[in-house]
Amino acid sequence: MTDNRRIYLSPPHLGEREKGYVAEAFDTNWIAPLGPHVDEFERELAELTGARGAVALSSGTAAIHLALKLAGVGRGDRVFVSTLTFVASVNPVLYEGAEPVFIDSDFETWNMSVQALERALIEAEREGRLPKAAVVVNLYGQSADLDPIMALFRRYGVTVVEDAAESLGATYKGKASGTIGDYGIYSFNGNKIITTSGGGMLVGHDTGKLAKARFLATQARDPALHYEHSELGFNYRMSNVLAGIGRGQLQVLGERIAARRAVFERYEAALAHIPGISFMPEAAYGRSTRWLTTLTVNPQITGVTAVELVKALAADNIEARPVWKPMHLQPLLRQYEYYAHEPQFSVSDQLFAQGLCLPSGSSLSEADQQRVIDCVLRRLGEARMTVPGYAAQA
Repeated sequence: MTDNRRIYLSPPHLGEREKGYVAEAFDTNWIAPLGPHVDEFERELAELTGARGAVALSSGTAAIHLALKLAGVGRGDRVFVSTLTFVASVNPVLYEGAEPVFIDSDFETWNMSVQALERALIEAEREGRLPKAAVVVNLYGQSADLDPIMALFRRYGVTVVEDAAESLGATYKGKASGTIGDYGIYSFNGNKIITTSGGGMLVGHDTGKLAKARFLATQARDPALHYEHSELGFNYRMSNVLAGIGRGQLQVLGERIAARRAVFERYEAALAHIPGISFMPEAAYGRSTRWLTTLTVNPQITGVTAVELVKALAADNIEARPVWKPMHLQPLLRQYEYYAHEPQFSVSDQLFAQGLCLPSGSSLSEADQQRVIDCVLRRLGEARMTVPGYAAQA
């Protein structure tokens, strides 16, 4: 009998530790928002990453929004954003009435292109329209090349929000991903390397600014006996129950990273030798978590597109996805400026056209992963029969 159970792209992976923390929340009646698990989750994550402080929030999107508020972003300001990302990196810019400007990736890291960024900043200075802030995304578990990026933004006085939603546990030159920018953000959505089902964290080194974020996240309630509000606030704090889940998950972060890297290594061993298949590189400056295993498929060599592979996997009840559709191509955002890696060549467009993400969960069994590999090899085998000269390439 053929095994046709659903294989998901990146499902939650829970253990026993989380149950104990959640039971403690119930036993002590700390079910309402905030509580001791929230305080401890913040402390433990800050200690793990080396940040001076952390604020537990309802989502990574909320963390980006508050970071932009702390940076003073408002209506009419410009914010530079990595184009190859999920829309949550950009939406908070629009919340504040600001204008996103999108920056391309490079092939070496798939993250923000230093040369595109430098060109954008030079032009912005010439026009007198420098950005107020930037959101630099660390994609698919790997940090961007932050030293030259930070040097450029420092030169122009730009506040940097490091979007590490996908890269908790990764490193950049020995530092934790998310701690190099002025502010860092993490996501604990159900598909992330650790999860609270839904939630996020804002981290940084300016504890005064983080205190302000905590104030804004609790409806900006002024210190008074009654409910007093002198500025706009948000309902962005994490619940004590979800923080309990997060504390349990945080204890196994290292195991989850090791498992995802092992998943990547098995895919690489099975597929990297095939002409036309290229995996996302791991930059020499750090260590990726391999949150998702991502690769590109050159249809001129393989005879099959990334989308066709996604569809073939779906037919076998396996979830795979194209890589993120760049923000500058999204109908919502097409009117905003975009700086490609080269003036006439967009790296992120090519990565989107040829890229896909394979099932990468830390709970993925070797048998299930072999199902994925077999499906990919089968579809590639069917396609290569139509490619002239393929046998000579292989």
